[in-house]
Amino acid sequence: MKPRQTIGFCTATDGTRIAVASCGEGPVILRAAHWLSHVDYDLDSPVWRPWVEALSAHNRFVRYDPRGCGLSDRHVADLSLEAWHTDLKAVAATIEEPRFVMLGLSQGGALGIAYALRHPERVSHLVLVNAYGQGGRVRAQSDAERLEAETLVNFIRIGWGRDNPAFCRFFTNLFIPDGKPEQHRWWGDLERVTATADVAAQLLWQMQGIDVMDLAARLAVPTLIMHCRGDMRVPFNEGCKLAATIAGARFVPLESNNHVLLPDEPAWAEFQAELAAFLGQDQPQQPPAVREAHLTLAETAVLDLIVQGLDNRTIAARLGKSEKTVRNQLSVIFDKLGVHSRSQAIVKSLSR
Repeated sequence: MKPRQTIGFCTATDGTRIAVASCGEGPVILRAAHWLSHVDYDLDSPVWRPWVEALSAHNRFVRYDPRGCGLSDRHVADLSLEAWHTDLKAVAATIEEPRFVMLGLSQGGALGIAYALRHPERVSHLVLVNAYGQGGRVRAQSDAERLEAETLVNFIRIGWGRDNPAFCRFFTNLFIPDGKPEQHRWWGDLERVTATADVAAQLLWQMQGIDVMDLAARLAVPTLIMHCRGDMRVPFNEGCKLAATIAGARFVPLESNNHVLLPDEPAWAEFQAELAAFLGQDQPQQPPAVREAHLTLAETAVLDLIVQGLDNRTIAARLGKSEKTVRNQLSVIFDKLGVHSRSQAIVKSLSR
């Protein structure tokens, strides 16, 4: 069952229509746009759906499709970095809460850094995951590295979204080398539904020109930086450089080879725990039976509401889920706890 979400649209300063999606309730986490995004199709994804579920369990998770992609306007003349910055500003303006957490994944990190510097009154925390402050062309220090950046753009022009397994394996191995076959297949499908080859290539070329290191050095916002040691898309050292540049930033290495964390790897749990601690959303000390059950954040949120005596309909409304999803999660929770009823689950949850 898909997570429940609302989709709306806002308009950038040049008239471009931007699709904005929201899931869950609570403090707002706004995800700056990254390269591959389709806010509706993402909910069918074995890669992105776990992100939506985890980040909306205790928060209102807001994300949007960049211009040229997903449900946003596809035929757009201006795909420049400055246009991406204005799109983020337009999306942020739709958030009524005075402050929110800015989440930047990959090139979204550069967008988040620039926005946080320009609008410090709105960003309470900045979270950067496998992000970089300088794109491939900017950080290239040799002719070979410059050729590599140029070749990747051209490779996308000729191979994007094609059924040829060689092309598909090349892209998926950059982003999720340790993914399962289902996740690799879905990533190839995402390319076809998200953007055309020309738009994808143009956007990547723009991203390769990113340079926000000077801006990062001027930041004064609580910042958490996490980066996968084996990331094949953005080198681990790029995360280290950001952490050394942003004053007071906390840096957490993650043991993963993936550019996009997957829910079945240990680094996924570490990512969630570090994020919760950074945002002050750590769960209180749980009784041994609950800790040993290894509930996900989404399952823990459901269990907490069961303890409060709420019924399935109220829990579904509170968490932005369907009743069927809540029933399914209850079954999983009962199995993990080794119980057969709500009352038994409550007893285990309260036993110290």
